[in-house]
Amino acid sequence: ARWDRGTQQLEESKPKELFTELPTFLFMPVRNRVPTPSDYRCPCYKVLSRKGTLLTTGHSTNFVLYLEMPTDQEVSKWIKAGVASFL
Repeated sequence: ARWDRGTQQLEESKPKELFTELPTFLFMPVRNRVPTPSDYRCPCYKVLSRKGTLLTTGHSTNFVLYLEMPTDQEVSKWIKAGVASFL
């Protein structure tokens, strides 16, 4: 997958393109915010291997947060493809 700067959403990768850069994200807290169900919750990890010790919360020590990324395709497509971001 890749981030399309023109459409501002998650798109298919270009041929032979394994990694792409994401734009800088600005996080702004919003009280009582309801996430958009059609957005892909992209996991963000510290390192590429995605390995880490499992915590009692069910997350890995390598896991940082979910990035909510707009897409015009089914969210299940990105889940099955294992799309993730890395710091």
